[in-house]
Amino acid sequence: MSRSLRVAVQMDPLEQVNIDGDSTFALMLEAQARGHELWVYPVSTLSLTEGQGKGGRLQARARRVEVRRVRGDHATFGEEEILPLGETDVILMRQDPPFDMGYITATHMLEHVHGVGEGLSLVVNDPVAVRNAPEKLLVTHFPHLMPPTLVAWDPRDILAFREKHQDIIVKPLYGNGGAGIFRIKPDDENLKALLEMHFARTNEPLMIQRYEPAVRQGDKRIILVDGYPIGAINRVPATGEARSNMHVGGRAERVDLTARDKEICEAIGPYLRDHGLIFTGIDVIGDWLTEINVTSPTGLQELDRFEGINSAGLIWDAIERRYPS
Repeated sequence: MSRSLRVAVQMDPLEQVNIDGDSTFALMLEAQARGHELWVYPVSTLSLTEGQGKGGRLQARARRVEVRRVRGDHATFGEEEILPLGETDVILMRQDPPFDMGYITATHMLEHVHGVGEGLSLVVNDPVAVRNAPEKLLVTHFPHLMPPTLVAWDPRDILAFREKHQDIIVKPLYGNGGAGIFRIKPDDENLKALLEMHFARTNEPLMIQRYEPAVRQGDKRIILVDGYPIGAINRVPATGEARSNMHVGGRAERVDLTARDKEICEAIGPYLRDHGLIFTGIDVIGDWLTEINVTSPTGLQELDRFEGINSAGLIWDAIERRYPS
């Protein structure tokens, strides 16, 4: 693509990222290598006015930035400026969950400028689709691909599910990075206390899933671009840990896609493409799809090291296809 794009990245502080593991950093490096201009801003600086025209109604306090793979010196920032987001070409929505009302409000605001054309900016991923598809709920639209699962408020329903399946995983619906996930074994007496503690602090329901012993061999993160798989990494839980997330000590290793993995991707791919979910990551344990991550997926740099590919480049190829040369 010969055209240079103006790219705004909505993210948590760039100064604090791990440049050897952060997927947003990889996307920024690739954009810069292609000659695209980069700005970065925190979601807390978004503002939406009543002004006329789409282009200037949504603004952020952003800084121009140059990035480099140098530890301790990976970014050079310009002065903060008011950036009309409708005057950019692409907005990467990359702040981490939790998927709370602040996150949801940001998707509503970004919806005002989402698109390709004058006064619009392609938001990746589509903010409407992200708002309608928090990862632990989107998966429930594909029940034939899931392990036994319950989403519920009522402790009686949760206790009945535990009675049936015995060994279970308890997850907060809107968290990330493995935070707040518990395995409750058949002889564990803490489930009622855990439910009391959860519902004393929030009115959000919980997701309960049957524990899959196959997780000891790894929780597979499959990266999809425009609904097509480009590869996977296997995340193996640390000893004494039920969670495989790398944030809590999971070990990444190379893994191939199985026939079942490909079947899962073929089943969900059309939905992802039709809803503008360009960069997604799904979690598969054994034969079962457990999550579809659409908010701020990770795993690009690990995948590149194992497979020798440029996964960020494949994502930018998909983005650039939306724009004429």
